[in-house]
Order: sequence, then structure tokens, then C-alpha cells
Amino acid sequence: MNVAIIFAGGSGHRMNNTGCPKQFLELYGKPIIIYTLEVFQKHPEIDAIVVPCIHGWEDYLLDLADQYKITKLKKVLTGGKNTQESKWKALEYLKSVCQPDDIVLLHDAVRPIIRPQLISENIASVKAYGSAISAAPFIETCIVSGDKRSVDQAIPRNTLFIAKAPQSFYFRDAYEAHGKGVDMPYTITIDTCSLMTELGKPLHIVPCGNDNIKITTPDDFFIFKALVNLQENKNIFGI
Repeated sequence: MNVAIIFAGGSGHRMNNTGCPKQFLELYGKPIIIYTLEVFQKHPEIDAIVVPCIHGWEDYLLDLADQYKITKLKKVLTGGKNTQESKWKALEYLKSVCQPDDIVLLHDAVRPIIRPQLISENIASVKAYGSAISAAPFIETCIVSGDKRSVDQAIPRNTLFIAKAPQSFYFRDAYEAHGKGVDMPYTITIDTCSLMTELGKPLHIVPCGNDNIKITTPDDFFIFKALVNLQENKNIFGI
């Protein structure tokens, strides 16, 4: 079984919007989280979806899932105070559902531009290597500065990647790692890639594009809109 855990626990303070968490902001009448869920819903290799959701929005999400026919959504949980706690809640729930060698794909509700091929490649990578970290090449010059004023070091960009999502593992490995992460600082457990690296686990990169954006700021939302418009134009003109 392949299970997608879609994290929707954030409040989105950096979006500067009032009242509505960023994952429920709408583009062309459809909430961002539905754009994300529809990709996993339509993917033939995904068997189930679990969503840790921000407190107070669980019933609204269930209504949306019914409206948009997200039938693979099997459980909506109340998310934790941070992503690590939300992941642990989801994995604890799945303990009674998953087998050790089932595959879990950890993804953000506000990362809606995900290509079906990337999901397939994540699953294949876990089967081949035991892990999958979706990552995009770093396309800018990266510098290190200790005092935030002067440049200490410039790192060759051809050695750098940006970790994105999904990040995928066998259930047993994700459960064990996040169990250990419960008592670790959030700077280490902020994503599963960071946690696994801290634990010394080997990780395999699955390349993805820089269009696999996480909608965090208003600028990100407008980039998302432009990418949706671009895809729509490609569909219209058969590109």
C-alpha cells in the first residue's frame, strides 16, 4: 500500500491574510489544498490519503473532499503544534493501518504543483533505495555569512540541491525516525530529510523541477497562479 500524508496544519502567517489558513486560500474558486489532493487522488499508485489538518478546519476539509470527490482521503486528523508533531500523529494513526513495508509519501498541502511522474519516481526510489528525497538543483550562487554582512564562503552551486517534497520512505523507517524525533529540537525535525540526515540514514535524491513550489508568501501565490495559467494554455494549444 502507498499512502500520501498531506500536511495541512499551518496557519500561514507569512501570507499576511486574515482568517483563512493558506492551504484553504482559493485560486479560481478552488482551494490550494484541493489542487494538491487531486494529484494524489488521480494517481493510480496511491491507495490512501491522510491529512493532519489545522484545528477547527477539519470538518471544512471533509466537506471539500466530498465536494471534489477525494475518495482516497481516509482520515483527517487534528494537526500538532508544528510539522513534526503533525507527522507523528499521522504515523501513529497509520501504525494500525500500514504494514512495515508499505510506502508513505510525505507532502505539503501548499505544494500543489506536483507532477504525477514525480510521485511514481518517489515510489520507485523507495523500492530501489529505501528512500526518496525530491530535490531541485540550486540555480543561484550560494554564499555563507556568519555575521550576515560579509561573505565568508561561496559554495559551488553544482553541488547544491533544494530539498522539496514528497519525501518518501517505507512506513517502518518513517515511524522509527519520527519516534526518535519527538524529543529532538524542531530545527532538526523540520522536515523528514533533515531528521533522517541527523540520524545518519542514507537518502536517495529524486530530481524535480523548481516549479515544485511551496506557497508560503503572497509572491508564491502569484507564481502558483502563473504556473496554473501556463499549464492551462498548454492544454488549450496542445503543447
